[in-house]
Amino acid sequence: MNPSSRKAICPGSYDPVTHGHLDVIARAARAYDEVIVGVVNLPIRKGKTLFGAEERCGFIEQATKHLPNVEVAPFSNLLVDFARERGAMVVVKGLRAISDFEYEFEMNQLNRKLAPDIESVYLMASPQYSFLSSSGIKEMATFGGDVSDLVPPTVAKRLQEVLQR
Repeated sequence: MNPSSRKAICPGSYDPVTHGHLDVIARAARAYDEVIVGVVNLPIRKGKTLFGAEERCGFIEQATKHLPNVEVAPFSNLLVDFARERGAMVVVKGLRAISDFEYEFEMNQLNRKLAPDIESVYLMASPQYSFLSSSGIKEMATFGGDVSDLVPPTVAKRLQEVLQR
């Protein structure tokens, strides 16, 4: 596959996908010809996921079906290898807080060592989503909090089914 700087990967565990994730994906879709949302199959940093990769992909596919240049695919290898396999030369990630920056800075340096030809681009979180995290959403849902305005409706429903105490 020919590599293209007009094709981007938006990687993440998306467990579950939030409106903040979807905002970054939509903004990337405006900036790039093609966006591949890479769903990490078994994230090492986050440990076991609440939802399997297939279900997480389904949530994102449903929420991005209005974006014709967005594709969703799971991956289980190094991000830079996944990007190369898909012909992408750009990785797009969202940043919310300084803690995100510290982690992403480290990952960027490691990725640049492995693949100096693949560029990372960071989008600042939109103000209304700057506090959102998948772990926070799961915690709220576990204790019966209303997350319906923070995640797509299918995600809110599944969280209630899976986490209801």
